[in-house]
Amino acid sequence: MTHDANGAGRRATRTTKTGKGTKPMTRSLSIGLGLGAACVIAAAWQVADLPAAWAQQPAPPPPMAPGPPEPAASTAMTTPALTGPLVANPNPITFDTGVFGKMYFTGAITGMGLFQSDPVPGNSHTHFDLTNGHFMLQKTEGMVQFFTQGGVYSFPALGAPYFHVAKTTGNTFGAFPVAYGKLAPTDEFSVLVGKLPTLIGAEYAFTYQNMNIERGLLWNQEPIISRGIQANYATGPLTLSLSLNDGFYSNNYNWITGLASYAMNKENTVAVAAGGNFGRSAKNNFVTFLNQNNSTIVNLIYTYNAAPWTITPYFQYTNVPANPAIGIASQGSTYGGAILANYNINDNVNLAARAEYIGSSGSNNLLYGPGSSAASLTLTPTWQNGVYFLRGEASVVQAFDTPGAFGRAGTARTQARWVLETGIMF
Repeated sequence: MTHDANGAGRRATRTTKTGKGTKPMTRSLSIGLGLGAACVIAAAWQVADLPAAWAQQPAPPPPMAPGPPEPAASTAMTTPALTGPLVANPNPITFDTGVFGKMYFTGAITGMGLFQSDPVPGNSHTHFDLTNGHFMLQKTEGMVQFFTQGGVYSFPALGAPYFHVAKTTGNTFGAFPVAYGKLAPTDEFSVLVGKLPTLIGAEYAFTYQNMNIERGLLWNQEPIISRGIQANYATGPLTLSLSLNDGFYSNNYNWITGLASYAMNKENTVAVAAGGNFGRSAKNNFVTFLNQNNSTIVNLIYTYNAAPWTITPYFQYTNVPANPAIGIASQGSTYGGAILANYNINDNVNLAARAEYIGSSGSNNLLYGPGSSAASLTLTPTWQNGVYFLRGEASVVQAFDTPGAFGRAGTARTQARWVLETGIMF
């Protein structure tokens, strides 16, 4: 590949050691797989009680008196967030702890097979891996709440090498990638402290949260999870969030990110997200990229959601100022846009697609060389029945204005992938 050590511009493209070595990675994997096994047992315990095709079933009509009692309302968890087409179990495992209140136990266990053309050095043509082995425990009521997500995971992303679950978990966010406490004194205001999902971008961290199995080219420029504190306020159609955090997981708390979202009506929502480093950090490793961690980033996001369509176009701009003192020799920026869409064919079948373009400017290498650009197309059909799902994916990335981006010699400018993912969400 032609990019330099500081300018990969894509998640998980470096093999720089973080000092954790192989033993911590193995330990993270062992812990995650053990927790994943517990999730399988819990899911199997519940599956027998779930009706088929609960994903889009309408609410049952009220019973006529005298008659059977009305079925309980769905308690499907809103955390972690899902953009669809996959939907959360409407009847998660619930238990009452008495003085500590009601808690919910959910999870996701998913695996994939991936085939790619022109793999970069260190990658192979085929990969078979566990993409998620997660459990989630949360308390959603009362003034004091919490959310914790444990297990193992990988981050398949377009245009970037694929790293297996052990390496990803051990070298990024560990066996508990998301965990935070929440203080909610009112329905409108809350404060979160801990390991938080980013406010930036239109795609989430883990495969099952998104329309597509693989994340896109724009996502590669964004933070995934940060440690910090976040305040949320919602009133009517307006939602505001502001966070002080460590950006690309640098452990330097010099990032501020914010999100403002306005629901114009029940079908149309607009949002602006922005963030940046108000200090400077020289840290550069597998999860904390020097260029991106010292950048500013802005998103403009629009979402249309009216059955059978969900359509989300968004625009993104990033800028990295020059700072030779920490190893950034020159300025650079990226600009791009994407359209993500999902069409609900029937109660069990959806078809999602993504088209995107990203360009770069300046003499800093933020993509596939200074001034390079790229485009991608992705198509993802999905089938889900109860807690089970199966989906496939075909994608292609084309790089421009570069001698090469893919292949053993780094001279290919096109990479195609075919992915099959299956699993359960309980």
